[in-house]
Amino acid sequence: MDNRETQCSGPAVVLAFLGGAVAGAVAGLLLAPKPGEETRRTVKRYAKRAEEEVLKKAKEARVALDETIERGEHFVAEKTADVEAAIKAGGESIKEKMDTCCS
Repeated sequence: MDNRETQCSGPAVVLAFLGGAVAGAVAGLLLAPKPGEETRRTVKRYAKRAEEEVLKKAKEARVALDETIERGEHFVAEKTADVEAAIKAGGESIKEKMDTCCS
C-alpha cells in the first residue's frame, strides 16, 4: 500500500464541491415528492447555502494565497541579501588578493 499523503489543489477542491452540489441538487429534484413551489424554495435555499460556502472557501483560499505570496517575497528578499553579501565578500577578497599579490 502507498503511504504517501495526497493533497488536492484549491481548484480541484472547488470543482469537487461544485460537482457535488450540482449532483445533489439534481438528485433532490428528481427524487423529491414535493410540489413545484416548495421544491423551488428548497432549491433556492440550497443554492444560497452553496453560494455562501463557495464564497467562504474563496476567502480562505485568498488568505492562504496572500500568506504564500508574503512568504515568497520574504524568501526572495532574504536570498537577495545573501547574494549581495556574497558578491561584496568576493569583491573584497579579490581586492585583498590583488593588493597582496601586486604590491
